[in-house]
Amino acid sequence: MKAPPPTRPALRARYDARQQGVVDAAARLFAQQGYGATSMADLVEATGLTAGGLYHYIDSKEQLLIRICDELLEPLLERVEHVVADETQAPDDQLRALVYAWVAHVEGHLDHMVVFQQERRVIEAEEQWRRVRRSRKRFERLLDGVLARCEAAGLLGTVDRSLTLRALLGMVNHTAQWYRPGGRLDTSAIADGFCDLILR
Repeated sequence: MKAPPPTRPALRARYDARQQGVVDAAARLFAQQGYGATSMADLVEATGLTAGGLYHYIDSKEQLLIRICDELLEPLLERVEHVVADETQAPDDQLRALVYAWVAHVEGHLDHMVVFQQERRVIEAEEQWRRVRRSRKRFERLLDGVLARCEAAGLLGTVDRSLTLRALLGMVNHTAQWYRPGGRLDTSAIADGFCDLILR
């Protein structure tokens, strides 16, 4: 069982950094070989910890998957809520700001995004994933609200808004499968391109 984190600030900072390293290593492994195919022995090898040392930072492999999903969704939700709260922006500018934040977040969490997509059927089906599902649905409602503002302003094409929402979700979320840092398109160009596809 995972030990409680230390309370002294310097020790807690070191503990948190090491725990984050474990989560990042797990995200890389799960993305490369799948959650189900990754063993605790694989995680021990990837982190350089002993088995006992690994359990000092985590309780289980499933807890790692939950942490990966939380790191993907919670900071993104916070950023998007901040964008949506600014109602002084024109609807299309607000959509672009949201999509810029979203694509940049995907770029910073490529492994996390791949893992979420690979394991989504498990995440959507089981009770312990309720919080993750709630965060995903909250994000989709915020995005749909911005699309509704664009639609009301006559800025969307003629495609049904629910279809536009699903298309945008698919485009941005799939970016993790093909995006390579340093490639021809940076995140701003990608975000602009996605928005240009759906805005008039």
